[in-house]
Amino acid sequence: MIRVSVDHAPIDIGTELAGVEETGAGAVASFTGIVRGDDGVTCLELEHYPGMTESALCDLAEQALARWSLLSAVIVHRVGPMTPGDRVVFIATAASHRQAALEACAYLIDRLKTDAPFWKREQRGEAASWVDARPGDHQAAARWTAQSAPD
Repeated sequence: MIRVSVDHAPIDIGTELAGVEETGAGAVASFTGIVRGDDGVTCLELEHYPGMTESALCDLAEQALARWSLLSAVIVHRVGPMTPGDRVVFIATAASHRQAALEACAYLIDRLKTDAPFWKREQRGEAASWVDARPGDHQAAARWTAQSAPD
């Protein structure tokens, strides 16, 4: 099962996890990304191209299901303005065993950071700037192309 959602609404982690746990999996791994305010960020705004973004996220989830023996992959991403402490993204994977769930969850967030079509702008005081993926994000995503799929 793949479920992808891109929305302005806050992410309800309890509801999202409950849906993944209903798959009967032996392992569920999740990641929650939260707006940081550590560099003086007062607002993070994400824009996207509806339809294209959901399609790209579904493609990533399909790649994870093809690579690992998963029962479920869920990607929920917010768009619009957010403040420090708000949840930006939630990813969950369910599998019979923990290794597949953990690796697939890491794969999805690493690839999402570089491959998903979101445009991110950070506000610091009166100044706002568009933000690109960082070199570390590209390195994290690249490690998955260097690794072969598990047996």
